[in-house]
Amino acid sequence: MNFFGSKFGKGKSKKDGTAKPLWLSQPFVEATLVNGSLRKVVALPRYVDINEWLAVNTFDFFNYVNLFYGAIAEFCTPRDCSVMNAGPSTEYTWTDGQRRTVKIPAPQYVDYVMTWIQNVLNDETVFPTKSGSEFPPNFLISIRGIFKQLFRIFAHIYHVHYDKILHVSAEGHLNTLFAHFICFAREFDLLDKKELTPLIDFVVELEQSQRI
Repeated sequence: MNFFGSKFGKGKSKKDGTAKPLWLSQPFVEATLVNGSLRKVVALPRYVDINEWLAVNTFDFFNYVNLFYGAIAEFCTPRDCSVMNAGPSTEYTWTDGQRRTVKIPAPQYVDYVMTWIQNVLNDETVFPTKSGSEFPPNFLISIRGIFKQLFRIFAHIYHVHYDKILHVSAEGHLNTLFAHFICFAREFDLLDKKELTPLIDFVVELEQSQRI
């Protein structure tokens, strides 16, 4: 059932006969706030420490993803989103304190993720803020872990809640943030290719339009 009615119906069918998702359909797939490539935006500025650059951008991406999820959170309920997924073929599981893999509702998964990331960002041993403090040797591993989880939230929003994004006319903002996120992740090798699978068609569209 389409929550907002026929205005945001399914897109045209793909070659295999399946309906194209809204975020791959015109005009939404081209909605953006920035024309051209974002590669210059994500490049490490001269004289800036790479870990500082990673830290600042990770903090910003976390806050922006949190804002977008907050905009659709009232529709992401344990009843409607009983598992954390990115479409029918991708389900995400959580690893609990006993190292057990469990399926939990999407809102609970996102809450766990955001709480975990916030704790990491507040940890001075990982994200030092005091003058003279150094980043830990495994800092990049921490960043990659954060990016993996943020991507999953993007994927859930696109696959399950994109109609709500359209309802508030925020598709250009979300698409631009996602393109920025993917471009940055590619620049610094922060995401495994297999993680991109749920949104790989959109990533290809961003490549072909030379936005990343």
